[in-house]
Amino acid sequence: MIREIITYPDKRLHQNSKDVEKFDEELHTLLDDMYETMMAKNGIGLAAIQVAVPLRALLILLPDENDEQKKENLIEVINPKIIDKRGSIVYQEGCLSVPEYYDDVKRAEWIAVEYQDRDGNTIKKECDGLLAVAFQHEMDHLDGHLFIERLSYLRRKKFEKEWKKRQRAKKK
Repeated sequence: MIREIITYPDKRLHQNSKDVEKFDEELHTLLDDMYETMMAKNGIGLAAIQVAVPLRALLILLPDENDEQKKENLIEVINPKIIDKRGSIVYQEGCLSVPEYYDDVKRAEWIAVEYQDRDGNTIKKECDGLLAVAFQHEMDHLDGHLFIERLSYLRRKKFEKEWKKRQRAKKK
């Protein structure tokens, strides 16, 4: 089922998500719905809080070399923790909760992350490039943060101005 994605400035996006404690059918349904929602909206990542569920769960599905997103490459991430990070990279990010806005964000270039899969098994993964960026972006959501909070003061002001202008245009 495709769920509604909540968008900025919805206050729910700023709440901390709680650890997943039950790896049950309800969680599996949430993950399946999140996948359908992410694919319907052409996303590469989605955190549960973006569909108004404050649980520490997220999905990442990067396009392959043919620019296709194959379900067998889907990464389902429950209760993630970054255990190491190195370097820095600037990447142009967008967000399904901040539609039609993209900006450069500085993040760690390489991370080691530990998380659980849908059945509660622990997984350790090393990520770099876009995958590292996607993990950090989605994990920010779990802590109640949006990528626009990582912008410089001037770029944030520019975003706010553009956002308000766009909202006014939609009302006309």
